Amino acid sequence: MARIAQEVRRAYAACAAALVSARADLDAVDSLGLNVELPVFSVGQAAEIAGIHPQTLRQYDRLGLVVAKRTEGGARRYTLRDIDRLVQAQHLSQDEGINLAGVTRILSLQEENRQLRRQNRHLRQRLEGGSVFEAGIDGEVVEVRQAQAKSKYYRVWRRGSGKPLQITAGRHDDDTELVPAELVLLGD
Repeated sequence: MARIAQEVRRAYAACAAALVSARADLDAVDSLGLNVELPVFSVGQAAEIAGIHPQTLRQYDRLGLVVAKRTEGGARRYTLRDIDRLVQAQHLSQDEGINLAGVTRILSLQEENRQLRRQNRHLRQRLEGGSVFEAGIDGEVVEVRQAQAKSKYYRVWRRGSGKPLQITAGRHDDDTELVPAELVLLGD
């Protein structure tokens, strides 16, 4: 594991403090461009930041609740994601009275939800000017590409034909309905 510069370490410590105090969440830290998976914090540092005893941290690691990454020498190193999980685990177990199995399940679902939100954001960014696929009534696959504010392109693949049909549609003057403006058989 490579050494991390002091100023980078301080930036990660500041983000960890913001996570603990609920002034930021992992999505916000991630959007800043910081790697929430970078193993930065030792057992003592992570325990101090999260406000828990180092032995509790080691126990969470053994139980698989928050599993630290290891250096080549075997020392545990914790990430910003781990710090966030530690804080949440403490809150759920101490304040809400949830057992560790329940905490593990909740944290797993929260992480899955966060990953899906991140993936959704990424896809939305890619779709700006890209394509979307829809299923038609007859089982055909329809590609919808945003071209301009007033028109859309639809590309339809009929089962068995293997050739797409592109339909360009525009809006009525009242902007309520798409109407076909052009049909083009593609692939000939």
